[in-house]
Amino acid sequence: MSKSRSTARAPRATARISRASSVAALLGAAALLTGALPAHAAPAAPAADVVPGQGTATPALVDGIAEPASASAAPVDAARGHLAARKSRYAIADPKRDLTATDTVRDGADETVRFQQKHRGVRVLGGQYLVRMESKTGERVVTGTSGKYFTALDVDPEATVPASTAAERALSSVRTELLGNRLTKDSAKTPKLSVASHGLVVLPQGKGVLTHHITVTGVDPAAKTPVKQEVYVDAHAGFPVLSYSGIQNIEAGGRAERPGTTGSGVKLDGKKVKLEIEKQGSSYLLRDHTRTWNTSKNPVTTWDASGVDVEAASGKWPEGIKEVASPTQKFDKTATDSGAVDAHWAAGQVYDYYKQKHGRDSLDGRGMAIKSLVGVTEYGQPYANAFWDGDKMVYGSGDQEFKSLSADLDVVGHEMTHGVVEHTAGLVYTGQSGALNEAVADYFGNAIDVTVSKNEKSPDAGLIGEDLCRTKSPRDCALRDLNDGKTTSKDFLGVTFGTDRGGVHLNSTIFSGALWDVREDLGGKLADRIVYKALTEYLTPLDGFTAARAAVLSAAKDLGVKGDRLKKVTRAFAAHGIVPGWEQAVGVDTDKLLGDLNTRGEQPGAGGGWWAAAKSDAEGAEAYSVWAGRTDGKGAPKLISPNDGRYHSGPDTDGRTVAWVAVAANGSDVLSRSLKGGPVRKIRSLPTLAGAVHVSGDVITWQEEGEGRKPRAAWVKGNDPKVHYADGGAADVTAALPTVNGTKLAYAKVYPGPDGYQVISTEILDLRTGTKKLIPANGGYVGIASPVLTGKHLYWLVDNIMDDNRQILRRANADGSGATDLIAEDDERAYIWALDATDEAVTYTYWKPGQDFVNENLAKLIQTDADGKNPQRVSCSRGEQYGVAADTGRRVVWGDGTTGHTDLVTRERPAGRC
Repeated sequence: MSKSRSTARAPRATARISRASSVAALLGAAALLTGALPAHAAPAAPAADVVPGQGTATPALVDGIAEPASASAAPVDAARGHLAARKSRYAIADPKRDLTATDTVRDGADETVRFQQKHRGVRVLGGQYLVRMESKTGERVVTGTSGKYFTALDVDPEATVPASTAAERALSSVRTELLGNRLTKDSAKTPKLSVASHGLVVLPQGKGVLTHHITVTGVDPAAKTPVKQEVYVDAHAGFPVLSYSGIQNIEAGGRAERPGTTGSGVKLDGKKVKLEIEKQGSSYLLRDHTRTWNTSKNPVTTWDASGVDVEAASGKWPEGIKEVASPTQKFDKTATDSGAVDAHWAAGQVYDYYKQKHGRDSLDGRGMAIKSLVGVTEYGQPYANAFWDGDKMVYGSGDQEFKSLSADLDVVGHEMTHGVVEHTAGLVYTGQSGALNEAVADYFGNAIDVTVSKNEKSPDAGLIGEDLCRTKSPRDCALRDLNDGKTTSKDFLGVTFGTDRGGVHLNSTIFSGALWDVREDLGGKLADRIVYKALTEYLTPLDGFTAARAAVLSAAKDLGVKGDRLKKVTRAFAAHGIVPGWEQAVGVDTDKLLGDLNTRGEQPGAGGGWWAAAKSDAEGAEAYSVWAGRTDGKGAPKLISPNDGRYHSGPDTDGRTVAWVAVAANGSDVLSRSLKGGPVRKIRSLPTLAGAVHVSGDVITWQEEGEGRKPRAAWVKGNDPKVHYADGGAADVTAALPTVNGTKLAYAKVYPGPDGYQVISTEILDLRTGTKKLIPANGGYVGIASPVLTGKHLYWLVDNIMDDNRQILRRANADGSGATDLIAEDDERAYIWALDATDEAVTYTYWKPGQDFVNENLAKLIQTDADGKNPQRVSCSRGEQYGVAADTGRRVVWGDGTTGHTDLVTRERPAGRC
């Protein structure tokens, strides 16, 4: 559960495929098992309840059946045989070829086989199908199936973009995302990032998108947080089409004699606990073999990572660390203070819960080693966070307010449950599926905590992390509350994928709250079984709230819940607004110009009464195309870019011309085209990626990467093909973030000052005369962002105070004179992230860190007069507002996440006070 929040404002699109609402349908005789007994020889098979899938012929859920399956075959073969014998129902042409078994769960007489879909040998993201069976007294029947199998896939499985190129594009994409629309004195330096390729994956959008799956790891240079970004790069065009974080945080031979003995230690709450340890030489280690000795023999270990930077512990194994050791069996205060005693004891408790309550041997169900790292810091400073990185748990050192994050059992249970989720449903960590991932981790983390502490009846039983604070009360300290009463109808946070990965933490308690209500109504023993069964036998990677509701209800029925008790489960979801079609009830006060953009990392452009934006098809399957239309909504949008398989992105317009970037396997092109039509003009071809394109009259400007990834502001004028650079070719000058209006160009600039130290400010270039006006720095110690040039003024943001989260709104005249601060950095209005402006008004994105996350406190657009006075809300819609583009007068367009999708919307004037 992260206590910090990304400041990136770009949306992230993801494959979002959810089950349809429940529709009962009867299958005819053709769906019965081939070779079944005649009707007079046996009772008729029960009718099957079938929930159709979306965009696929394969049903999302088949329930209420008891159809014979092979009793002598292995469960995997019996399940495949069932699917093969009923092609008319499942539309899976060749289950043996297209389905790979990943797991078989046995629970008494119940067997559940989980299959991974492959398209022509390539794994399909989120393509998982489950077959549930019952096997007893020598007979086996199939009781139901569910999941996602995509029948429309028809993509070429041969990549034309090499993995090395995809890795470079993924690295560049993550680097750009981390730096954002900002220039700092270190912008020319490359963040410490590394890449790993995991082969080809098909994204199940339309006919499929073949991608390279690349993992980028490192550290965010601004937020100082670990980075493990899962990036999917189109294997035919080289464009990053999907990206989400892999950091899941709690925000954060012969039989031998078992080694080991018992020891003790004191937890951070002062309680003495028994520890399973092992002697090695003259030392005792926090190493526990007892729990898996009869299976895998993989130990539960706790490692001393004191002083190790979080970047070195994220997605990799830090060099030089050792298991926590003690000269005696009694671990001392050092092991207590680092959180090692808590982490080791709690890891054992979590293992025991899953083993004893659900028969699960470790996180993967196969006895995998459990590793906990404690004492991790952030650039040598306290680090109050924890996360699961796909291999291990990492616990920060804590700070003056928070103890080590291992000091609360529900936090440890949360992180370890992320590992369970990864090895079962694999819920993708973004959007609603990511919120489900967090919800399940919260539910089981808390269930383990109250089970061990026998504290289920406490009024604070729903709190997560309530034992972490050193001075505050549990309720003031808690990271989340499963009894916060949040619902989809009033609390669902419509954020884009640049914020909390689409709301994975922000929206999680809507669903975990419903699950916790079920637990309070039915009791922990039964509720835990229901949720575990739904996780392991129903849920698949891309499920959302509605699909998960259906999974829990089906799991409850499987466990014999019916009548009033089943109504309690249904009511729990209804109380939190999780009902079929809930997404359609969200209202807005804006005019929609273009709906469901289905793009990631895109900003719109506007000017001269027109807008320009990138869009994919309704399924997000097509390469991005550039569209343009009138900002008053009249007339139909028109396609600007050619339909040539490239990704056309980042457009801008001045009302006469649209300029944008086209990305292909071999690089990128800066292109332009008149709104009146005519041919597409190629401005610039690059082997790397370009961005920040702007157009005004006959000037087109953009940003590209120079040698050593140095950002460079470039431009062309008229029909002259010569490319000019704002840095003048100087090695000690960096000029980036260009903006243009008429014949004047402005940009952010890093340059050596009189004393030899670097200075950062802005500069205005008159393209008619070639004269430059450097605006005095007057600060800018951290960075500069979002320069915008109008006919009268240059606006930009200045950050002078490290980690203050506020920025100065500064303005100068268009000739470079009269620089003044419209909003000071210590002003409460200075939580500004991006802006655009006309001669009449300046509009910026405002978000104040530290506020409670409710709809009113998401990033909103504020518009002021040209002098920074008379601030007003642009829109009162409750969702996140980002990527503002100013047209003329006071009209702006922007990307809006209120509905849970990213729509291009507009208002002609501010809404005022909301």
